[in-house]
Amino acid sequence: MSVPSRNSWFDRLKVLFIGRALNPRDRSVFHQLSLVAFFAWVGLGADGLSSTCYGPSEAYLTLGHHPHLSIFVALATALTIIVISKSYSQIIELFPAGGGGYVVASKLLSPSLGMISGCALLIDYVLTIAISIASGADAVFSFVPDVWHSFKLLAAVLGVIVLTVMNLRGVKESVVPLVPIFMTFVLCHAFALIWALVSHAPQMGHLIVSTAQDVKTSHAELGWFGLFALMLRAYGMGAGTYTGIEAVSNSLPILREPRVQTAKRTMRYMAVSLAVTAAGLMVAYLLYGVRFVENKTLNAVLLEDITAAWNHRTSYWFVLITLVSEAAILFIAAQSGFLSGPRVLANMAVDRWVPTRFASLSDRLVTHNGIILMGGAALATILLTRGNVGILVVLYSINVFITFALSQLGMVKHAWPKRVEKEWRHRLNVNGFALCLTLFILATMVVMKFFEGGWITLAVTGALIGVVSMVRRYYNTTGAQLKRLDSLVEATAMDEGETPVPAAKIPAFDPKAKTAIVMVGGFNGMGLHTLFAIRRLFGDTFKNYVFIQIGLMDAGNFKGTEEIEHLQSHVENELQHYVNYMHRHGHFAEAHCRISLDALDEITQLAPELSKKYRNAVFFGGQLAFSDEAIYGRWFHNYLVFAIQTRLHNMGIPFVILPIRV
Repeated sequence: MSVPSRNSWFDRLKVLFIGRALNPRDRSVFHQLSLVAFFAWVGLGADGLSSTCYGPSEAYLTLGHHPHLSIFVALATALTIIVISKSYSQIIELFPAGGGGYVVASKLLSPSLGMISGCALLIDYVLTIAISIASGADAVFSFVPDVWHSFKLLAAVLGVIVLTVMNLRGVKESVVPLVPIFMTFVLCHAFALIWALVSHAPQMGHLIVSTAQDVKTSHAELGWFGLFALMLRAYGMGAGTYTGIEAVSNSLPILREPRVQTAKRTMRYMAVSLAVTAAGLMVAYLLYGVRFVENKTLNAVLLEDITAAWNHRTSYWFVLITLVSEAAILFIAAQSGFLSGPRVLANMAVDRWVPTRFASLSDRLVTHNGIILMGGAALATILLTRGNVGILVVLYSINVFITFALSQLGMVKHAWPKRVEKEWRHRLNVNGFALCLTLFILATMVVMKFFEGGWITLAVTGALIGVVSMVRRYYNTTGAQLKRLDSLVEATAMDEGETPVPAAKIPAFDPKAKTAIVMVGGFNGMGLHTLFAIRRLFGDTFKNYVFIQIGLMDAGNFKGTEEIEHLQSHVENELQHYVNYMHRHGHFAEAHCRISLDALDEITQLAPELSKKYRNAVFFGGQLAFSDEAIYGRWFHNYLVFAIQTRLHNMGIPFVILPIRV
């Protein structure tokens, strides 16, 4: 009996676009898939660096006729980036398995606050993808004739689809092609900023005098309170610059070992590049006296001023390449949402805040359901807003500060009892300062953006919080119902406490007797209920019992080959309980364990092998049956047994489903 061919047209297309399945038992796979600090900087740091295309310019323009105040805003921006990055480096040390805002708030504050942080992050990552793609499309179409502008929305849609497919192929494969674009952006902007500073070095003394004079003038016009308020508003308008810093701590599982050191190195790359670029641009605007020009970004005006004295051809190509790199890095910034969003979903799925299917991995070892959801949500956002960056900017950069504030609050709470120690006092100072900063920025963003449309982001986040709370309540209710089956485990465990059956008395396998092949999911009430139902319904029909269990790898246990080996050992131990129980009751029994990403495919391959070995075999599986199950309940439970039955029936293998009513 052979397994039917799986080489369908769908499978061939999947291999073409997504790639061939990977072997999770191959130790080299983890090494190949993981990111070194440089690649992590590209994949995760693009979000922050892309914000320098609009964050510093928004802050600078907000100052209006007081441009010299941008010196102080630039220093405050750089300091904020460094403080937040430093605080997240401490989070990385405390949570080496991955310490994003969801995990930090859940562990250090409460599961409910962790859920709020997770929901805020999910909305923020969706908006990160949407605004990055939409802004990139705007930048690209600024170089083409107006007649092509009707295709801008289509280009944004295609951009989301392409990035979704790239991420379904794998993390590293989605990052490596972006390296040349990312480095072009970094090198061009580094050269431009160095040129601006060096060429104005002789005027630095005059700049200091002019800044002092501007402060006096501003004080005379606005007073100290007005002066401070103006700088605070400018500082708040550039708040989008700080988004993306959290992504590293959330994405530790995809980093190269040693992960903590890799993550901290990545964080340093991000902090330095972001602080220098954001602050440097604001200083460069001031040095060249840049002013707003219709239909041009402030960066474009700055680049034209920097290259005004250059050779015309050199100037043209440098400005073009730099601006194109800005447009491209905005597309790359969407990668942060695709890398971190599914990871947050997977963590929440493990804790039952969202359906558990979001923790499952594809045969490319990525959280495919999360990637598809993030891509679909971003696509819907772009279509609903028609790719209007002005609308998206208003919706953006509020939620990430909810997560920032909760994470820092959790770290402060954790460090407070240990503040008497010098090291922890330092940690408390860093996290306390970061908490004050992030709370201030959050309050500023909410106040400034609320009536401009920011309320929509808060409303959507609130709605998501309501939905995930309902999901968690449903899982809790179901869990309480399933506890009724636990009495079977307790009774069987007491029975197993008897003296083990000596090897000489273990029944031998009778090849002529009928065999019951029972699918179980661990030594639990559900598996025992299935076993007892077989014995109750069929009596002594079956003399041989075979137990099979597929240990499923998901985002919760896919952290290295050691975790897979631990999963294998755990599953084998669970199966041995069934074998011992049947030996004790006078039946031949054995177990088969497999570790896989896809239980359906694994059973499809295993079933023919078992059918050959046990000629008179019938497969059994149990299925939970809820008396008052809602229609949406199908999203939250595993109905795999029906798919297995269909597959085995098509192969001519008998399979019986036994209902387990709860």
